Amino acid sequence: MIKFTLSALALLLASASVYAAPPAGQDALAGPQIKVDVGGRKLNLYCTGKGAPTVVFEADLGRAGWDWSAVLPEVGKRTRACVYDRGGMGSSDPIIRASTVANASKDLNFLLKNGHVDGPFVVVGTGYGAMIAQHFALRGRGNNVTGLVLVNAMHEDALPADRSARLDAALACLSAAEQGKKDPVCAYPATGINGEIGPALAAAQANQVLKPTYWRAHASELDSLETSANQLRTARKPFGDIKVIEVPQTEPAAIVAAVMQVLDK
Repeated sequence: MIKFTLSALALLLASASVYAAPPAGQDALAGPQIKVDVGGRKLNLYCTGKGAPTVVFEADLGRAGWDWSAVLPEVGKRTRACVYDRGGMGSSDPIIRASTVANASKDLNFLLKNGHVDGPFVVVGTGYGAMIAQHFALRGRGNNVTGLVLVNAMHEDALPADRSARLDAALACLSAAEQGKKDPVCAYPATGINGEIGPALAAAQANQVLKPTYWRAHASELDSLETSANQLRTARKPFGDIKVIEVPQTEPAAIVAAVMQVLDK
C-alpha cells in the first residue's frame, strides 16, 4: 500500500489557495441530478468529464456526495468523475434496510450498472467511505476496480471510540427533526474536503439536517458500524493489481494529486 509522503503533501498543500472560492459547478451538487434505480429505490448520481478510468467518490459517514465539490471538477478535467448520495443522504431516496458497508457496496454496484457508468473504476473514499470503497473492490464486483484512494480511512479494527455517543446524538437529532425543531447542535458539520461553500450548497446542507430521513440513515450507519467492520474483515484479502494510495489529510489538493498519481499508473 502506497502512502503519500509528507514532503509531497507539503508541496501540495502550498497550492491549496486554488480552492479559496467555491468551485465552479458546485451548485449542481446541491440538488438532484440523475436518479438511478437500485432496486425499488433511487440514488442521486452526478458525473462530469470524459475518459477512462471512471473515478467514483464515496463520502464519509453520514455525509452526501456534495462533500467532493472541490475535488470533483479538478478530476473531471482529466477523466470521467462521479459522485452519488447513499440512501437517505443528499437527494437520494430514504433507506429501507440497515446502512451497512455490504449494503452500500451492493447499492454502488447497481448504481454504476443501471446508471450506465462504465469501468474500469478508481474509487476514492474518505473515512467510513473508504471502508465501502474497499469492500466494493474486494467482493467480486472489484474486477473493474484498478485503483483505490483512501483518505483518512476508517479501519475495521479501529472504529471511532465515540461511536456510541455519536449514535445517541444522531438519535436526538432525529427526534428533533421528527418534531420539526431546529437544533444548532444538529447542523451539518463542515469538512475541509469541499473547501468554500457557496449559498446554494449551504442551503442544501441546512435543509438536509431538517429531514428525519437523513438522521435515520445517519443513525443506521453508526448503529451498523460493528456489523460493517465484520463484513469488511470477512472480505479482506490482498488487493492484487489494484493500486492503493493512502492520503492521511482531507486537503482537496492532496486528494486530487493522489487520484492523478493512480491515473498515471
